[in-house]
Amino acid sequence: MVNNQVVLDLQLACKNLDGLPSRKLFKSWMRGMFSTYKKKIELTIRIVDAKEMRYLNWYYLGKNYPTNVLSFPFVPPSGIKSPLLGDIVLCRQVIEYESKKRNVPSTRAHWAHMMIHGSLHLLGYNHLLDEEAILMKQTEISILQQYGYQTCCYT
Repeated sequence: MVNNQVVLDLQLACKNLDGLPSRKLFKSWMRGMFSTYKKKIELTIRIVDAKEMRYLNWYYLGKNYPTNVLSFPFVPPSGIKSPLLGDIVLCRQVIEYESKKRNVPSTRAHWAHMMIHGSLHLLGYNHLLDEEAILMKQTEISILQQYGYQTCCYT
């Protein structure tokens, strides 16, 4: 058994909170995601509306539309150790829209998928090259299946 501690700062910055995964569920997903780590992990998950996500996507990536998830890894100053991995921003409307559009049986599965996707970015995974995308997708599927989600939105 690995003894790790996950410290989660969950920020609910969207108008409608109905139907969002609970803090307990996010924390459970995070514990599973980082179960092999033997050290303390800290991160922020911020759930936002489309307007804020559109701004963040435009400001940081130059894309003028809301996206499902953005990740912001924390890089500590040289010589400083920190358990902080970074921030994951999730857009409620985009995640719910994608779930309906792709006929995902459980919107929770898509929330878990986007949290996993964002976490993998914090760990250095990427999908810019085909090889990277394949590895990231395989890792996402494996973790989702560990949570009991057989399928999600593997596009």
